[in-house]
Amino acid sequence: MFKATPLICYMYITFLYITGETLIPWSKRKGGFTACTFVFAMAALENMGFVANMASLVMYFSAVMLLDNPTAANTLTNFMGSTFLLTLIGAYISDTYLSRLSTALFFGVLEVLALVLVTIQAASKHLHPQQPCLESNCLKGGTAFMFYISLCMLALGSGGVRGALPALGGDQFDQKDPKEAKALASYFNRLLLCITIGAAIGVTGIVWVSTKKNWYWGFFISTVAAFVGFGLLAIGKPFYRIRAPGESPIVRITQVIVMAIKNQKLSLPENPGDLYEINDKETISNEDQIAHTNQFRFLDKAAIACPPGTVCTVTQVEEVKILIRMMPIVGSTILMNTCLAQLQTFSVIQGNFMDRQLGSILVPAPSIPIIPLVFMSILIPIYDLVFVPFARKITHHPSGITQLQRVGVGLVLSVISMTVAGFVEVKRKNQFHKDPLKPTSLFWLSFQYGIFGIADMFTSIGLLEFFYKEAPAGMRSLFTSLTGLSLSFGYFLSSVLVDVVNAATKRKTKSKQGWIYGLNLNDNNLELFYWFLAILSCINFIIYLLSASWYKYKSDDPDTKPKPNALHGIPLIKNEGTQGNEAYNNEAASSDKAEKGKE
Repeated sequence: MFKATPLICYMYITFLYITGETLIPWSKRKGGFTACTFVFAMAALENMGFVANMASLVMYFSAVMLLDNPTAANTLTNFMGSTFLLTLIGAYISDTYLSRLSTALFFGVLEVLALVLVTIQAASKHLHPQQPCLESNCLKGGTAFMFYISLCMLALGSGGVRGALPALGGDQFDQKDPKEAKALASYFNRLLLCITIGAAIGVTGIVWVSTKKNWYWGFFISTVAAFVGFGLLAIGKPFYRIRAPGESPIVRITQVIVMAIKNQKLSLPENPGDLYEINDKETISNEDQIAHTNQFRFLDKAAIACPPGTVCTVTQVEEVKILIRMMPIVGSTILMNTCLAQLQTFSVIQGNFMDRQLGSILVPAPSIPIIPLVFMSILIPIYDLVFVPFARKITHHPSGITQLQRVGVGLVLSVISMTVAGFVEVKRKNQFHKDPLKPTSLFWLSFQYGIFGIADMFTSIGLLEFFYKEAPAGMRSLFTSLTGLSLSFGYFLSSVLVDVVNAATKRKTKSKQGWIYGLNLNDNNLELFYWFLAILSCINFIIYLLSASWYKYKSDDPDTKPKPNALHGIPLIKNEGTQGNEAYNNEAASSDKAEKGKE
C-alpha cells in the first residue's frame, strides 16, 4: 500500500493539472479545460495504440511479415511519413467543409476500421507470407494487398485525426480573454502530457502483450482503446465551442498569388493604408484582421483594386506572407524528425542485440521508449507549472519563452542525442566482440532515448503552439498540420538517407553493402550513420537560427500604423500607369467626397 501511495498521488496531481481546475472553473459550460478533458482522453487512448505501433511495428514486419531489417525500417518510416503527410487532408477538410469535431470523428471511424483489418491479418496465419523466404520482401498476392491496404487506411485515418484534433482543443480558449489566453499555452503542454501517458501505457502494456502473447492481441487492444477514445470525443460535443468551417484556404492563397501576378505592372501606394481592407464593421471579429507588414511587398499588389477584377484584402495577403515566413521553420525541423525515425527503427533493432533482462523480466526492445516517456511525464508539469511562470516574470512573455526559442532548445538536444547514440553503439559492438555471451545492457539505450525525449518535449509542442497562434483564424487546422508535414518529410528523408548512405558507402565496407545493410548489426557501421546525422543536425541548427531570427511574429509587426483604410467602396490607389486608371481614381475620389457631403 505504501509503495503505491506515490503513484496514486502522482496520478491525482496529474489529473488536477490536466483538467485545469486552477485556471478555468468547471462551471463554464462551453470551452475551456472542461471541453478539453474529452480531447485529452481521446488523445491518450488513441496514442496508446499508435505509439505502441510506432515502436513495435518494425519487429512485426520482420518477425511476422518476413521483411529484412532495411525493408522493415523503410516500410515503417514510409508509413509514418504518409500518416503525418495526410494530416494536411484532415486539416483542409476541417477548415473548409466540416467542423473540426466532425472531421476527427470521420477519420476516427476510418482508423478503427483499419485497425480491425490489421488485427485480422495478424490473427490469421493464412494471411501471413509463407516460410522459408530469402527475399527482402516476402509479401505476395492477397497477403500483400491486405497488408498494404490496411496500412494505407490506417495512415489516412490517423493522419486525418491529427490534422483536426489540436486545433479543436485550441478553439476552446478565447485569446481575447487574459485568463484563457494563458491557458491556451498550457493546453498544448497538457495535450503532450496526455499523449505521453497514453504512449507510456502503449509501449509497456500493449507492446508486452504483442511480443510476449500474440501480435493480434496487441492490435486488438489498440482497436478497442481507439474506439473508446473516439466515443468519448463524441460525447463531449455539448461542451465544445465549435467553429464553423470557412472559405477554402487553398482558394484564398491562390487568389493572392494570381492577383499579385496580374497586378505586377501596377505601382504600390506609398502609404500601405491605401491598400484594400474590409471595414471593421463588416468583419465577424477583430481577430480575423491581420496588420500589414513590409515583407514580401510584391504580394501587396494583390490588394490594389484595379477595374475590372477581383481584389484581395490586406488580411488575405498577410495570410500568404505568414505561410511563406513559416516555410523555413518547417524545413529546418525536418532533420530532427529524421533522427526520431532512427530511434523508432534502428534503435529498436539494436535492443534485440543487447541484454534485455531486468531481474526476472525479459524486457521487449520496443518498450525502451518508456524511459524518456517517464522523464517527460514528470518534466512537462514542472515545465508548465514552475518554469513558465518563473520565465514569464523575466521575459513578460505569456509562454515564458517564445515558441521558436523552445524549438531551438529541442534541436540542440537532438544533436546531443544522435552523438550519444553513436557512442552507445560503439560500446555495444566492442562488448560483443569482447564477449558475445555477455552483451551490453539494453538500458544503455536510455541515454539517447532520454535526451531525445526531452528534445521532443520542447520542439513538437513548441511548433504546435507556434503554428496555432500565428495562424489566421480560418486556417488554424491547416497551419497546425505543418507540424505533421515536418514529421512526414523527416520520415521520408530517413528512408532516402538509408538507401543513399548504403549506396555511397558500399565500396568502403567489408560487406560491400553499405553501413547499415542486412540483418546483423554487428557487421554494420550504425554508429557512423548516427554521427553523420549529428553533423547534419549541427548544420541544420545554424540554418534554423537564421530562419528564426528572420521570422517576424504577428504581434511584433511594427507596421501597424497606418492601418489599411477600411472602405465601404473601392479604395483610392496610386497608379502611375494608363490615363484610364487615373480617370478611374479621380472618379473614385469624387464619389468619396459626395458620400462625405451626404453625411
